[in-house]
Amino acid sequence: MEHKKIKLALIVGALGVVYGDIGTSPLYALKQAFFGVLELERSADNVLGILSLIFWTLMIIVTVKYIGMIMKAENHGEGGIFALLALIREGQYTKKLASAGIGAAILFGAAMLFGDGLITPAISVLSAVEGLKMVTLGLEKFVVPLTIIILVALFLLQKKGSGRVDSWFGPIMIIWFLALIFLGLPQIINHPIVLQALNPLFALKFIGHFG
Repeated sequence: MEHKKIKLALIVGALGVVYGDIGTSPLYALKQAFFGVLELERSADNVLGILSLIFWTLMIIVTVKYIGMIMKAENHGEGGIFALLALIREGQYTKKLASAGIGAAILFGAAMLFGDGLITPAISVLSAVEGLKMVTLGLEKFVVPLTIIILVALFLLQKKGSGRVDSWFGPIMIIWFLALIFLGLPQIINHPIVLQALNPLFALKFIGHFG
């Protein structure tokens, strides 16, 4: 029973730390595609093309990259870019890695990860708070100050460890995903044509047209 509780806690924690960004970023990407700078025509082909790109990007990143590659790069059970970075710091396999140019790639990947860790929260929180403008334009002046307050609070909380963060965001993400299912499923039933976006040919056709 104790093992099941620990496993459940890890699953909830993973939802908060790992899948929080994956579960929100596609919405921002979809919004920017049709209501951002490009303002693509809201035609069936464009919608299916963008949705197909988002779906297959997630499939490739999560399934192929994370599960198929990164999770297999481990250091005493620890996986990912920091596990490989630790090998360089410890001096293990340094010559072999450097000779293949992998060492530089690992350092570059770590730098990118740190950059993403700074940029992504700012973009995500700002995009979320901008939703206040949909309620009333009078709240627009509070968007930036409120975003700063939330980001400062998040980073202050994060320094206490990811365990504290996932204990908060795990349950929030469960509610978020349930809300997406509750709001999205009826729309899929009413407009089943959207399921055609699972066909990667729509993504390739979109790339071919705008690439």
